[in-house]
Amino acid sequence: MITLPPDYRPSDDEEFMNPMQVEYFREKLLKWRTDLLKEAGGTLASLSEGGIHEADVTDRASVETDRALELRTRDRARKLIGKINQALQRIDNNSYGYCEETGEPIGLKRLEARPIATLSIEAQERHERMEKIHRDD
Repeated sequence: MITLPPDYRPSDDEEFMNPMQVEYFREKLLKWRTDLLKEAGGTLASLSEGGIHEADVTDRASVETDRALELRTRDRARKLIGKINQALQRIDNNSYGYCEETGEPIGLKRLEARPIATLSIEAQERHERMEKIHRDD
C-alpha cells in the first residue's frame, strides 16, 4: 500500500501511471464516490419525508418540481457512481489512464479534470464528431 505525501500532485516529469499516480487517482475516485453517496443519502432522507402536504396549488407544484429535480440529481449521481466503480476496476486491472480506443495515455490534465475519462481528448473529439454526423442524418 502506498502512502501519498499530502501535497502530492501527478506531474508529467514522472512515469505515466506510476504507483504514486495510480494511488492518487484511486484516492480521488474513492473520495468522489463517498461524497456522492453522502449526498444521495441526504436526498433519500428528504424524499422519504412523505407525501406532499401543501394545500396551495403553487406550493404543491413547487414541491413537485423540487422532488423531480432531486430524483434527476440522484439518477445522475447513481450513473456517476457506476462510472467511478468502472474506473476503480480499470485501476485494479492496470488499464486506468489509457484510452480505450487507442491505448495511448489519456493525459494527466484530462484525468485531473475528469477522473472517469476512458478516451483521450482526440478519441473523444472523434466520437463527438461521429455522433454529430449521425444525429444530423
